[in-house]
Amino acid sequence: SLQPIYGARYPPVDPRVLLKDTPKTNTVNMKSKKPSTFHEFARSTNDAWDIDDVEGNDFLAPTHPTFIPTQTHSSPQMARLSVSNQSTVKEVVKSSSDAQLNSNTGMMTILCGTLQKQQSLPVRPIIPLVARISDQNASGAPPMTVREKTRLDKFKQLLASPNTDLDDLRKQSWSGIPREVRPVTWRLLSGYLPPNMERRELVLQRKREEYFGFIEQYYHSRTDEHHRDTYRQIHIDIPRTNPLIPLFQQPLVQEVFERILFIWAIRHPASGYVQGINDLVTPFFVVFLSEFVEEDVENFEMAALPLETQRNIEADSFWCMSKLLDGIQDNYTFAQPGIQTKVKALEELVSRIDEDVHLHFRRCEVEYLQFAFRWMNNLLMRELPLRCTIRLWDTYQAESEGFSHFHLYVCAAFLIKWRKEILSMLDFQGLLMLLQNLPTIHWGNEEVGLLLAEAYRLKYMFADAPSHYKR
Repeated sequence: SLQPIYGARYPPVDPRVLLKDTPKTNTVNMKSKKPSTFHEFARSTNDAWDIDDVEGNDFLAPTHPTFIPTQTHSSPQMARLSVSNQSTVKEVVKSSSDAQLNSNTGMMTILCGTLQKQQSLPVRPIIPLVARISDQNASGAPPMTVREKTRLDKFKQLLASPNTDLDDLRKQSWSGIPREVRPVTWRLLSGYLPPNMERRELVLQRKREEYFGFIEQYYHSRTDEHHRDTYRQIHIDIPRTNPLIPLFQQPLVQEVFERILFIWAIRHPASGYVQGINDLVTPFFVVFLSEFVEEDVENFEMAALPLETQRNIEADSFWCMSKLLDGIQDNYTFAQPGIQTKVKALEELVSRIDEDVHLHFRRCEVEYLQFAFRWMNNLLMRELPLRCTIRLWDTYQAESEGFSHFHLYVCAAFLIKWRKEILSMLDFQGLLMLLQNLPTIHWGNEEVGLLLAEAYRLKYMFADAPSHYKR
């Protein structure tokens, strides 16, 4: 049977919690002293669980009939991609709702039958929904520091050169990409844009036309018997993608996602569409949308953009997502062997770096597949707020084999970060509930930076050790 999947973006809903009259915990704690190590940070932070937020799960509304935007192609406005002419982007700020939801998904059907024990889990307070996409550069943030301005100038210099040095760009991007230059930097790092400045406009025009050529050629077949099930599953999954962010509940945006995912599935018959791939469109879509939006992206009406801009965002999201999936497609082929291999590798690695945690899982009869399958399948997107995912992907795109290889070390660091909480859970039910509800809802760039630093340390220590895990 299908089991519920929870995380930072999909908190659990338990009606029993609503009956409690417990005051909300103040979760805003200003720290006067920054932790100096990863484990000190782990010991010094303890996210509060709020229990009196209003619940809501009425987001599964049907989408409107599909409309495919068409227009006569005009020359792409490269000024939008030019660093010198880029306008200041106001990335997404606060969430418009504090509602909670319960989202069921079929991604975990391979899990052991022991997951059915979740039905009798003890009541755990529910974390609130907070701003998901905003970061330190959002509206109302402190002025840019001298160091941040220097980094931004360095990016602009690299991007404006006739031939961008991709190695240098990756080096600069590893510790995070300034939001003003993130869209064009992601296009370059993903391999979608060429390093040569003069070729970029031509490549963009050709690739965008090619994508909408696929739409004209294949999209009408979504109702054919051969593709009907694929389209139906996509159509079901799209409303579940960021269901509490108004932007993603707009029919126009949902239709964009449906087209992107259906065309990708048609062009990749070895895997087809697999639940979870829908999440991977989101970061690209938000980043490329933020290039044109100077207000609250989360509540922005997509229809307010010119049609050509809408089409460009859609096509660019498709191609960059395709580039990402090219490197991890074995995660989504039959039986998902790539994920099973990575989960086994995580188990081997954790047994080396923290034997106490590893043995604790054994004592509680918790299998790594029961929680880490989703970590690999969704690239931790269900465990982290979207703003943290975007920051994480800055590094993944800068790191060699970031999505396919470095992600393993990020998952290991992420797991060990919660070692204190893990070891405090003494039974299967409590431990699995914790692992499916890790309190990251208040995380920001600082926490992601510490996580990545620890992951890099693990990679440095173990990547060249042939026995640290079995490839």
